[in-house]
Amino acid sequence: MIKKCLFPAAGYGTRFLPATKAMPKEVMPIVNKPLIQYGVEEALDAGMDNIGIVTGRGKRALEDHFDVSYELEHQINGTPKEAYLADIRRLMEECTFSYTRQKEMKGLGHAILTGETLIGREPFGVILADDLCDGEDDGVMTQMARIYAKYRCSVVAIEEVPMEQIHKYGVIAGSEIEDGLYMISDMVEKPEPEEAPSNHAIIGRYILTPDIFDILRETPPGLNGEIQITDALLTQAKRNMVLAYRFKGRRFDCGSMEGFVEATNHYYQQLKEKG
Repeated sequence: MIKKCLFPAAGYGTRFLPATKAMPKEVMPIVNKPLIQYGVEEALDAGMDNIGIVTGRGKRALEDHFDVSYELEHQINGTPKEAYLADIRRLMEECTFSYTRQKEMKGLGHAILTGETLIGREPFGVILADDLCDGEDDGVMTQMARIYAKYRCSVVAIEEVPMEQIHKYGVIAGSEIEDGLYMISDMVEKPEPEEAPSNHAIIGRYILTPDIFDILRETPPGLNGEIQITDALLTQAKRNMVLAYRFKGRRFDCGSMEGFVEATNHYYQQLKEKG
């Protein structure tokens, strides 16, 4: 069982300015719960109770959220409002949280490499909180953990996206070995539609084997001068095997205004139906 999950959370969230000027985008709420809490719940449901978070300047609210607030808890102790803290208390009791800082923004690959000190030499999950996923029966990370248990190699989550949006994503090419599961032969970061090898876009869920850290160290900067995780994964695919999994469920791109509103409406409806 994979026990560790890494959350790269050092970005500035510029698409949500001015809201993110003083508040990390990862704590922006979808209804009544911060984005990152949904991700941590997904990780814990997959058995990953050792949570590593790569932060940056101005991100103290992330650490505070997963910690005790004595004044608040004293004020609501014994009142009906105490029930509102049940979910976060569960995470605090069942998970261990560790933090490290990414000193400069040099791409997702660099953020994951920064997290090596929290992970060590074992396989681990990666969740990008911006990509909020609602699995059909099981969470996306639970689905991917089952694939890792069978094949013991890195796994990335993919979904089919319209070609006019393909330039926003890393894109894979590969051969289907099971229904919805592909062995990767090529990966391209943010291609133009005419250059894209498929419409299978990588989204913010990964399971990575620890050799990815050594590969990232030798990966030169790619698009926009950043260290791209897709470049490292392509190297890994050529040396061994990397799988792409078309997950079951729905993804909301909460890094965009439209996706954020869609997710809010979706989870608000769920909350209403629960009563």
